[in-house]
Amino acid sequence: MFRHDKNLLHPVRVERPNPQYAVMLSEQLGGPNGEQSAALQYIAQSFRVKDPAIKDLFLDIGAEELSHMEIVATMINMLQGHDVNVNAVSAGHIESHVMGGLSPMLVNASGTPWTACYISVTGDLPADLLSNIAAEQRAKVVYEYLYRQINDRGVRETIDFLLNREEAHNALFREALNRVQDTGSNRDFGVDRDARLYFDLSTPGRDFRSPQPTPPSFQDPRQARH
Repeated sequence: MFRHDKNLLHPVRVERPNPQYAVMLSEQLGGPNGEQSAALQYIAQSFRVKDPAIKDLFLDIGAEELSHMEIVATMINMLQGHDVNVNAVSAGHIESHVMGGLSPMLVNASGTPWTACYISVTGDLPADLLSNIAAEQRAKVVYEYLYRQINDRGVRETIDFLLNREEAHNALFREALNRVQDTGSNRDFGVDRDARLYFDLSTPGRDFRSPQPTPPSFQDPRQARH
């Protein structure tokens, strides 16, 4: 059961209408890494989870993502302005002007409708948690791109809030993953020699199937020169 609180989770304000940015922001409403995708993915995953704490975690974060949808839709509404005017949208989708009467539509920034193909549900907790961690990372990336491309202080402040909430969800999913490290699809990882091999395919002449290969160190190249 869900309850609707008429107060937004975070207040929304914009300094002025900006229809073109509204088009861009719709990516986080109806896009593959947007709030609807996250909400429905976590809620759908929760249906078969037997661990009560993790089930609640999925439902709690899924419910919060629905509130993020409301925040993003409210921002889009404010940015759309009050007049149907397709000329104000120089690129991107025009559906809201010719079909939706400026209503925020469940489409990405190119006008492609949202699809359930964006949702990943495997029934395996480690796999689903890793998928959710990746989803939060991707959402952060999109919000960071959006943040860079507008100077509206109200919009930036709201995006900053959403970015921080994605980080919180990321941390919670990582903590849950630690609880299930030896379950599900993680049970058989690393059980034989082949699971411990690193194939060095970047160094000519080296036996890439060496039993104890040395993987890249990823050290700072500036330090490697000294």
